[in-house]
Amino acid sequence: MTPTVFREDEYRFFFFSREENRMHVHVYCSNGEAKFWLEPEIELSRNHGLSRKQLKKIEEIIEDRQNEIRSRWQNYFGT
Repeated sequence: MTPTVFREDEYRFFFFSREENRMHVHVYCSNGEAKFWLEPEIELSRNHGLSRKQLKKIEEIIEDRQNEIRSRWQNYFGT
């Protein structure tokens, strides 16, 4: 199960169920996908096919909406 947290521009931000405990978010678009850690700080975990420009934009979106992402994580995973 991969619940969508939100969509912004061309990006879908989502969680994988039961993947791991460390807070993170996955991002997908037609060019590729990435995973960002949220703790202890926002940091790229892995990237498949996204440009540096796209990664910068995604990181800005995560920074702007991190409270929403964290809240959705806690509601979904209960931690």
